[in-house]
Amino acid sequence: MTDRFQVGVIASTHGLHGEVNVFPTTEDPNRFKKLKKVTLHTKRGEEIELDVQSAKFFKKFVIVKFKQFNDINEVEKLKGCELTIERKDAIKLQPGEYYCADLIGLSIVDEEGNVLGTLVDVIQTGANDVYEMKREDGEENVLIPAIKDCILDVDIENKQIKIHVIPGLL
Repeated sequence: MTDRFQVGVIASTHGLHGEVNVFPTTEDPNRFKKLKKVTLHTKRGEEIELDVQSAKFFKKFVIVKFKQFNDINEVEKLKGCELTIERKDAIKLQPGEYYCADLIGLSIVDEEGNVLGTLVDVIQTGANDVYEMKREDGEENVLIPAIKDCILDVDIENKQIKIHVIPGLL
C-alpha cells in the first residue's frame, strides 16, 4: 500500500505574489480548501513540506497560495512539480471502496484461483470504474467492469482481485 497520494501538479504561476495554478489529480478538487499541508516533489528529487495558506478555483485549476512563498520568482521553478499528501489526510473511504493506487499491481485471478493478469490502470467512467488488466499470456489488455457481477473479492493484503469471467470478457 502506498503512503502518499498525488493531489495535483503545479501547472504555472498565478499573479505576482507567489500563487500557483495547480492541475488537480484528485477526485475531489474541493479538498484543497481543507488541506493544511502538502509535500512538493521537486525535479531534483527533493521533498519539501509546504503549508497551504489559501485555495480558490478558476476553470480547471486550483489557485494555491503557500505560506512559504510570496513572490512569483520563488514559485516559477516549481512548474511541473507534483503535490502529494499523506494517506491519513486522504479522503475517507466507505466500506468496499479502495484507493486506485492500492489496486494497481494486484494480481487478477478467476474463481478457480488461476492468475489471469495484473491490474495496470483504473479508468473512472460515469457509471462505474473499469479495471485494465495486462494479461498473463501477453495478449492484448482486457477491460473489466468494476461491478458486483464481475468483481467477486478485492484482497489488498494478499494483493489479489478475484473476478467472475463473464462470457466474452477474455
